[in-house]
This record gives sequence, structure tokens and C-alpha cells, in this order.
Amino acid sequence: RRSRLEQLCFASSWAAVSPHSAVVHIARRLRRRKRLHCVMKVLKRAISAKDGEGVVRLRCEDGEDLWHAYNLIEAGDRVRCTTLRKVTKSSSTGSVTSNKMRLTLTLAVTRTEFDAEGGVLRVTGRNAESNPHVQMGAHHTLDIEENRDFSIEKRCWDAVALDRIDMASNPDRTSEVAIMVMQPGLAHLCLLKGQLTILKARIEVNIPKKKAGASAITKGHEKFYNACYSAVLRHVNFDVVKVLLIASPGFVASDFVQYAMTFAARQEDRILLENRQKMLVTRSASGHKSAVEEVLGNPEVLSQLADVHAAEETRALNDFFTMLRTDPLRAFYGYRHIEMANENAAIDKLLISDSLFRSTDPRERRKFVDLVESVRENGGEVFLFSSLHVSGEQLGKITGIAAILRFPLPDLEDVELEDDSDDDDDADDSKLGAVVSPGLDLSRDSEPAEAGDTLADQLKEDLGF
Repeated sequence: RRSRLEQLCFASSWAAVSPHSAVVHIARRLRRRKRLHCVMKVLKRAISAKDGEGVVRLRCEDGEDLWHAYNLIEAGDRVRCTTLRKVTKSSSTGSVTSNKMRLTLTLAVTRTEFDAEGGVLRVTGRNAESNPHVQMGAHHTLDIEENRDFSIEKRCWDAVALDRIDMASNPDRTSEVAIMVMQPGLAHLCLLKGQLTILKARIEVNIPKKKAGASAITKGHEKFYNACYSAVLRHVNFDVVKVLLIASPGFVASDFVQYAMTFAARQEDRILLENRQKMLVTRSASGHKSAVEEVLGNPEVLSQLADVHAAEETRALNDFFTMLRTDPLRAFYGYRHIEMANENAAIDKLLISDSLFRSTDPRERRKFVDLVESVRENGGEVFLFSSLHVSGEQLGKITGIAAILRFPLPDLEDVELEDDSDDDDDADDSKLGAVVSPGLDLSRDSEPAEAGDTLADQLKEDLGF
């Protein structure tokens, strides 16, 4: 491989550069190109057109691909992958030896876990195929990591699962966005990649109060900005990230950018100097992680992130809350209301969390799959929210499913009033994920506590909007 890179080096117009430096330069460009185009690889796809049964063989390239795989694998599926397992052998003399062997096992899945920070998908189940080293029905856990091939076998691949595979394997899927929300002494650096919001760094530095003197305060701010500067260099790959959003109350964000540019020029750090145009300063209420949703809801930010998937989801959620405030008869949440609205072909935009599709009850999952397919057949637009994304967390607080209607349906108001008087229906609603925010009154006919308050205002205040 080194010889091939040296040939490329000397065949280029800059052959005068030393061979070692040129090899390193080309290798970096090749790795950078790989990072820019990494998507989930579909190695095999054999699905019956008759009943949807079949096998898909995949290879995850990054953490987001593992998140998609986590949403694809359900209890009852069969997953085949290589793994390490301790195997014990007994000799004729009675001695027992044990060693680890690399095996290929097929598990009947019982449980899945996803570690976003560690980048590992753990699949637990029982051995479903005969193996000379592992008994049938023996428990095992597969650790699926990046660049490891595995197969998923389902009795029926529904439309939601197939759409997720197509989205994950699309090379033109949306790029990454980095967001740093900050306030004096506190900052959170998050990476928004497709449907994931990953906390990369929490910076907390004690800044002295006014009584300590101006010199001590200045040194405290410099120490804080330097820690933020180091976090950006360590966690933000500007070859992939299109925008670095820096938000804060007051002038903290703009002061940090000015400090970073001055420090980078003094240190001759070309990374930040060459990517200054990717830094966008905006406003947030605080430096806590919850302020990320506020930043993504800013119309000025949305215009900058028009091609980013997270912005589309956030825009849809903002449209829902706006409709809930201005025209409440065209904005509903909860499965029973959404189902009735769909029966009238009234849904224009359906907002649904992917956590609803991870139910262990196949009938429960099938219910939401049928709803998504029906909405699309009626010409509606479906937004699938990730439960790991801040927008998905907000949607999860209002049952995980909501819709904007094409036209008002006042009859749904009466249905809610009837449900309030029926204890059994109330119990069913709670199982379906009715709003659990404490102290929040969701009855649409209740009088506001103060003049000018509406249901939408109460709901958005409770959710931190």
C-alpha cells in the first residue's frame, strides 16, 4: 500500500515534496474521503415480495448506523454475527480447559441495548442454530460495532423498516452540525448527526465574582474560553461539519469567537482560521443542554440549516405548537385522536417518535406501521423523530405522536370530553403515552389560569419551549 501511495506521489505535479510527507498527505486525503462518504452498507438484501420475509446483511460505518440498526432489530428477529465466546472442553482424564474462540452465531433476539457514547449495539438472545461449541438455546450477547458485518432475518419487513434502511444507506443523507451552548462558566458541546444528538463535552469552569477583582475575572474567562477552544478542536471535525452553532445569552458567544480567532492566529492554528465562516453566533437562554432545542427553533438558524434533517424535524414540531396556539382544532396529539383524524383523511403532517416502533408487542408496532402507511397513502407527510434527538425528547412528552390537520375537526373535542368522564378510557390513554408532565392541565375546555394563557402556552412552558 505504501508503494502504491509513493507511485501516486511521484506521478503528481508536486513530486518535489519528500516521499514520506507526500505519502502521509495522500493517506490523510483518502481517510478524509472515506469519512465524508461513509454510509451503512447493504451487503445483501433478499426479501420476499409475497409476504415480506427475508434477510438483510448490513455493515455499520458509524454510530448513527448503529442507531438505525438498533431500531431495525426487534424481539423475535434472528441476528447472525461473529462473536467471541468462552468455550470449555473436558478431556478423557477429567481435566477442563477453557479458551475464547471466535464463532459465528445466530441468535433469536430477546433484548437490544444501544450505547451511543461507546458506539456499541448489544443484542441478547438464545442460540437458534446448531453449533459444535454452543448448545441450542444457550444465552449469548452479540456486540455489534462499526465495520462488522451482521445479518437480520425477519418474518416480515414492514414499510417503516425498509424506509429506515434506504435512509441509512443513502450516500446523500444530511451532514453533521455541531452546537455549543454556553453561559459564563458553563458550556455544552453537542454533535447533531442525522438523528442523533451526542453530548461530546461538558465544560465547567469556576469564574470569580466581582468581589475578586477585574484581573481575577478576566483570568477566569480566559481559562473558560481556552477549555471551550480545546473542546472544539478535539471533537469537531470541520472536514465533515458544515456549521458550528455557538449560542449564549448576552455576548458570551461572540466574545468566545473573538478569543478563539485571536488565539488561533497567535498559535498559527489554521483549522479554526480556515473555518471561521462555518461558525454561526446566535442567542440562547442558557448554556444547558436543553437550550439546543431552542437554538434549532430559531428561524435565522433554520435558514442556515435548510439542508439538515434535524432542522426539518424541529420546524415540523414548531409548526405543530404554532398551530396548537393559533388554530387548536387543527393540531392534535395522542393515538386515539390521530387515528380518528386519519379515518377522515385529515392529516397533513404526522409527527411520530421511533420509540413507538420498538414495542415488544408485535400488534402494537403493527398498529403504528399501518398508521404511517395510511397517512402516506392519503397524501400526508410523515416525520420520524429519533428519541435520542432533543426534538424527539420533546415529542415524547406529548405521547410521542402528533399531527397537523388539513382542516378543523371539532368532533375530536367532544371525544376528549367523553374520555375525561370514562375512567377506563383514561387508563387506556395513559398506556398509550398521554402527557405525563406534572401539573400540566391538558383539557382543552379548561379555563386559562390567567388572562391570555392558552393550552399551547401552558404546554410549551411545561416542555421548556
